[in-house]
Amino acid sequence: MTSDIQDTWLLWQLSDSAFPTGGFAHSAGLEAAWQQGEARNGSELVAFVEASLRQLGHASLPFFTAAHDQPEKLDLLDHHCDAFLTSHVANRASRLQGRAFLSSVERIFPGGKIKLAACGHFAPIFGVVMRSLGLRRLQAGRLFFFFHLRGLMAAAIRLGIVGPMEGQSLQHRLGPVAEKILAQCESLPVSEAAQTAPVLEIWQGTQDRLYSRLFQS
Repeated sequence: MTSDIQDTWLLWQLSDSAFPTGGFAHSAGLEAAWQQGEARNGSELVAFVEASLRQLGHASLPFFTAAHDQPEKLDLLDHHCDAFLTSHVANRASRLQGRAFLSSVERIFPGGKIKLAACGHFAPIFGVVMRSLGLRRLQAGRLFFFFHLRGLMAAAIRLGIVGPMEGQSLQHRLGPVAEKILAQCESLPVSEAAQTAPVLEIWQGTQDRLYSRLFQS
């Protein structure tokens, strides 16, 4: 097969919900926001997701792009990411998802083993893994946003905020929003990483104190 065809099949496999990314155990603060009455319907969900996508672009994407461009600096980027994620819930979720994703990739795809960084945060791990699989940065960046958007919609459906059909409709509607944010943020260096939605961080930080919960974050 040609390289482009191989990349297409690889993208389909990675984006399949059956691929064990570890992301479906997390709601990125949506569950806490819902329990506090801040994401009760489709319109409020859209506002939450748009804010979360912007935060992904400004806070996590720089670590992904830097790791994809310079995989040899994974340890340094991993430590920077650990210092950046001050919320214990967000930090824990990033570590768990990064380690789960790397473990899945190493067991599924042939090739060299990637040395796990000390913390194993998802964004830099994802960048290095995508580079090792031969995916171009733009392709991998779109997949990075797709994982986040799909995970939020899956969480919203499981929480009963929207139904499956409405969730898919909203995901289709928000795809161009994710693409625009990716274009705006893909050149941001790690030194300019920033939290753009502190309220989302506060909601996510309360996850451990919820009386009952479906998700880890």
